[in-house]
Amino acid sequence: MDRLHHVAIVVPEVAAAAAWYRARFGVEIIYEDATWALLRFANIDLALVVPGQHPPHIAIERPDAACYGRLKPHRDGTASVYIDDSFGNVIEIMQAGLPVGRAA
Repeated sequence: MDRLHHVAIVVPEVAAAAAWYRARFGVEIIYEDATWALLRFANIDLALVVPGQHPPHIAIERPDAACYGRLKPHRDGTASVYIDDSFGNVIEIMQAGLPVGRAA
């Protein structure tokens, strides 16, 4: 069974959105910079992204992620490829087993 790693939503300002979620919910900030943040809930991560940097998407971990296309390394230590499902939704296929980098 594949693992749903995170859901990404678009926000106008990452720092303000991360602060909002932190003030209201029990989240841990795994990574944060000016263009995106990764917030950890008990059962899933939530990515906050700015318009134009990353599309809203769901991310799925797979050990064979490279079968979906050329993996792009990311600044947080992960690697993935973006694909569209047959309905136009963006799916990020992440290489399973790679750690997420430092928290900001």
